[in-house]
Amino acid sequence: MLHFLRFLFSRSFYWNLLLVLIGIALFLLLTFYGLSWHTRQGRFIEVPDLTAKSIAEAAIILDDKNLAYEVIDSARFNPEFLPFAVIEHLPKAGEQVKKNRKIYLTLNPANYNDVRIPDVIQVTRRSAESTLRAVGLEIGEISYLDNIGKDMVLQLRYDNAPIAPGEKLPKTSRVDLVLGNGKKPIED
Repeated sequence: MLHFLRFLFSRSFYWNLLLVLIGIALFLLLTFYGLSWHTRQGRFIEVPDLTAKSIAEAAIILDDKNLAYEVIDSARFNPEFLPFAVIEHLPKAGEQVKKNRKIYLTLNPANYNDVRIPDVIQVTRRSAESTLRAVGLEIGEISYLDNIGKDMVLQLRYDNAPIAPGEKLPKTSRVDLVLGNGKKPIED
């Protein structure tokens, strides 16, 4: 016990303790600054707006900013964009990301398929609208005719011409609905 107490108050113990504390401090400093350097703490790149750019233009822009990209296959055709143009991307434009971050691009398909008009005649408006949207069509104008079936689909129209169930239209076409207004037709 006496030997231990003598060592505890010796100059050699204090030197060893000082060396251990310096070693721990150096280790912590190197770890802190090394992690900060490795994770590029505080250094961000703003994501550019790639909407409506071709895939080639987007690749050049992202390469200049040291960002990677991955193309996500898209089944949604948007007629407002050219084929193979970027219709959206994640992260969105203006967000801050780090170097080499992967940007996920959704491209406009080269073309879109025609879809068959489902049979929604004598179906309620609500049901017909959801069925038409489910196949990729959009709802256009709604008009009413005297018919006892209130809000029942009497006719479908495309470009002011009647269309029959089973006909094909380009996806995203606007289909007009002619509905019954719930009034009995006036007989002559």
